[in-house]
Amino acid sequence: MLRTVLTAALAIMAAPAFANDSVAELGTGGLILSRSDAVAMQSEDLFISPEKVAVDYVFRNNTDKDVSSIVAFPMPDIEGDPNEMPAIPEAQSDNFLGFEVTIDGVDAKPQLEQRAFALGIDITADLKAQNVPLYPFGDAAKAALAKLPKDVAEDWENRGIVIEDTADDGSGMKTAYAPFWQLRSTYWWRSTFPANKEVHVSHRYKPSVGGTSSVSFFSDGQFQGQYAAYKTRYCMDGAFENAVRKAAKANPDGYPKYYESRIAYILTTGGNWASGNIGNFNLTIDKGDVKNLVSFCGDNVKKVGPTTFEITAKDFYPERDIDILLLEPSDNGGNGG
Repeated sequence: MLRTVLTAALAIMAAPAFANDSVAELGTGGLILSRSDAVAMQSEDLFISPEKVAVDYVFRNNTDKDVSSIVAFPMPDIEGDPNEMPAIPEAQSDNFLGFEVTIDGVDAKPQLEQRAFALGIDITADLKAQNVPLYPFGDAAKAALAKLPKDVAEDWENRGIVIEDTADDGSGMKTAYAPFWQLRSTYWWRSTFPANKEVHVSHRYKPSVGGTSSVSFFSDGQFQGQYAAYKTRYCMDGAFENAVRKAAKANPDGYPKYYESRIAYILTTGGNWASGNIGNFNLTIDKGDVKNLVSFCGDNVKKVGPTTFEITAKDFYPERDIDILLLEPSDNGGNGG
């Protein structure tokens, strides 16, 4: 739902972007295993699009004994700041990325571990004592904070757990307490890897897609602003930059009529399996629409479809994360390439 709202909002704002026109993306990755020299990752097939992240793994226990391991999926940390709300696909749920996992084709039921922190101090017990949900962005947390005793609310404000927030609720400006804590969430389960056998693990979730209401690295006929940082982070090449220039020239107002979408995938965590390498690695990135522009870093990138790009590697060891920049037309006609 938030993805739809964000897309509509960014499409409406066609003027050059300022900082407060941005919504931050949350970097999210894949599975992490407790360290094992017995279990190898034979393959990883990773698919990333603005709508879905899908990862299919094949693990193999190369020993003659079964191996029991903890497998974890760390959700991105989120900060309960009313002024800096990130892009959250499932805004009313503890499972705010819509995470699902199967093991050998059977739905798994992972446990969810959550802890809340303020100023680096664990305040989980404080929230639970007042029946305040740990997830900071849902309506349930807002309603629970409205019921706090005055002395508790004042204490929490002094401790950096909540903050006063003034906003128009439709009937005028109102001041209320809003979450200001950090939530750390991890899904985890115990998995057995049978001796000398493969285990297929698949998981899906909705990515956190950040956005900016226009192109933040091009204005007044030249690349500037965020350009240097974006050039490094997204490896923008000549063809991509020429498309941006062309779009700017096609607009009488002189700026490219696109808005930015950004996806961050953390690939460099994990590696706790035997050798640390991935035997066969396949990455597919789908830019979503033929009119969209896309830029990301990678070696030997192949275009394999109208909107899809592929990278394959053997004995792959990830040395950098995956950052994807999408430019989506902000008008119906589009300027894509």
